[in-house]
Amino acid sequence: MTTYRIGVGSGNPVKRRAVERVLDADAIESVPVPSGVSEQPVGRAETIAGAENRAAAVLGEGAYDLGVGIEGGVARVDGADGLFLVMWAVADDGERVGRGAGPSLALPDRIAARIDAGEELGPVMDDVLDTEGVARRGGAAGALTDGRVERADALATAVAGALGPVVSGLY
Repeated sequence: MTTYRIGVGSGNPVKRRAVERVLDADAIESVPVPSGVSEQPVGRAETIAGAENRAAAVLGEGAYDLGVGIEGGVARVDGADGLFLVMWAVADDGERVGRGAGPSLALPDRIAARIDAGEELGPVMDDVLDTEGVARRGGAAGALTDGRVERADALATAVAGALGPVVSGLY
């Protein structure tokens, strides 16, 4: 019996849960790999590059059939004021690469100002919420939607979109 192995390019349990919500696989493993981008990706291009780098790095780390990279960042969006939390996923099976986005959530002005000043979203959210480890739980998405969209669910949407070219015959 052959086991289909999926590597998730992060040690963050929320990112692994996001993949588990989308894929029913024999083995989904967390594989901490570098994103190759800044700690706080800014813009869609840098956020996508981080996800691509993670997915590719996973394939280089072991006998994985699929590498999944997930990256959260912040970006400005044409036609809308302010700064948004964005999330992207990449699925790479060594032959095909798919990309998908999760929801974009507007950041409150006071949080956006701190990000614009050079701080990272995770620590800012921890400070604003007077807690630690928001990124490993409900995430900024959970806080910004008052729990209506948890981080794992938002990231799962990105993963599902990224899987299209890998699992659908339409591509």
